[in-house]
Amino acid sequence: METRYFKTLQAVLESGSFSRAASDLNITQSAVSQRIRFMEDQYGKSLIDRSGTVIAATAAGDTVLRKARQILAMENELQDELMSMSTKAHIALCCTPTFGIVYLPLVLNRFFMVNSEVNIKSSLKTPEEALKGVLGNEFAVAIIEHCGKLETHDAVTFSLQPDELAFVSSPSLGLSGVKLPLTELLEQRLIARRDGCSSRCLLESNLGGFGHKIEDFRGLDIHNELHLTIQSVLAGHGVAFISKNVVKEHLEKGTLCEHVVEGFHCFRSRTLIINQRDTEKILVRNIIECVHAVFDM
Repeated sequence: METRYFKTLQAVLESGSFSRAASDLNITQSAVSQRIRFMEDQYGKSLIDRSGTVIAATAAGDTVLRKARQILAMENELQDELMSMSTKAHIALCCTPTFGIVYLPLVLNRFFMVNSEVNIKSSLKTPEEALKGVLGNEFAVAIIEHCGKLETHDAVTFSLQPDELAFVSSPSLGLSGVKLPLTELLEQRLIARRDGCSSRCLLESNLGGFGHKIEDFRGLDIHNELHLTIQSVLAGHGVAFISKNVVKEHLEKGTLCEHVVEGFHCFRSRTLIINQRDTEKILVRNIIECVHAVFDM
């Protein structure tokens, strides 16, 4: 069986959601369902228990998932061995969407000025996914925005400049003034990121301090893509709690308005994480130097 089917089953059972698995795999939810049904038809067993409120593996599903992880691990080892045979050096890094949009192009520009022959693989993930990837040897380096303390185990970390967030809206909504009461913002639709994104985590934490939850907004639109979130706000569909650096140009041009709620904590941490085994590799050290150079600017 093709490994894409094993990856799909793993994504569904580890995320507990067909829609989340579809987002992680960059395929449609329908495609996820079709792959799972294909596997169940091939093995003649139900692999997923759909009867409860939470998706879970059946006994057969647990068995297939265990073997699938072994097969996928072997595939990764094979890819690593083949990559090591390449004449070109390579490095894999991961970052959260905010860093990817604002800073990654600047980092890579500096990196390629002295490493023009290097193959580099970059991925955009949630903080949890990025950290898991570093600890699991999928990535050598990760740069993430996050809330709270990280459980980095043996990974090496560097604290970077924190990221400031704010509510933003289109002028067409007619929200006047930088400082607004939370009650006025709750009358709008919220354009939010999916679970696992630190901007949503920080927003939910702030709302909880005021006795509210995210569902208290007039409406809720969930987007997996940060670019789509920005475009929806620009179109006047609602407000978003988002990194100011991501929408800096729109704020300066006046195509978006910034709003602050008194009492809200609007900063999240940003951390560079390195796999312990890769700390002495020259390419990893070059990436670290490029990241620090960009922030020093």
